[in-house]
Amino acid sequence: MNSLRRLPFFVLLALLFAASLASAKDSLDDKKEKTRAMRDSVLAELYQQKPELKARIKKAEGYAVFSNVGVNLVIASFAGGHGLVVDQAGHETFMKMGSAGIGLGLGVKDFRGVFIFHDKAKLQAFIAKGWDFSGQADATAKSDDKGAGVAVAGNIVDGVELYQLTKNGLALQATLQGTKYWKDKDLN
Repeated sequence: MNSLRRLPFFVLLALLFAASLASAKDSLDDKKEKTRAMRDSVLAELYQQKPELKARIKKAEGYAVFSNVGVNLVIASFAGGHGLVVDQAGHETFMKMGSAGIGLGLGVKDFRGVFIFHDKAKLQAFIAKGWDFSGQADATAKSDDKGAGVAVAGNIVDGVELYQLTKNGLALQATLQGTKYWKDKDLN
């Protein structure tokens, strides 16, 4: 019991959060519906902050929306999530994501990412092979509607934009991080 008292507050918080994520056992149809509901909610929030993106997404070759929870414990960071890719014809591909990294930081962050694909080949490559990304630095302090959590936008590669929205979290980090996206074999 003494060893538990010595663990930093954030480590305990991260362990509790990870345990709560692992506790739910939903059917495949339930998981698909929850992913679609997450997508709809994230897009509604994004359109509220940046209404011009609704027309850009409609004209795009496709888009992807991901939900991700990350934990940074001093020198190591870990994250995991799920999402949905929708092409211009409306075909859905369910995907997963995971990341790990090293660097300085401490905190837990729950955030959403929206990719807009203007290039069909890049959309197809993302679905077929997934992608890897590296490098991250941010400071976040947000709880529901309180705190700082502004959408961040940028072209990550030609023909692809990324917008990130922080839902909840307290994090200060600068890490070298790899993120991998891949098809969810159970849901496709």
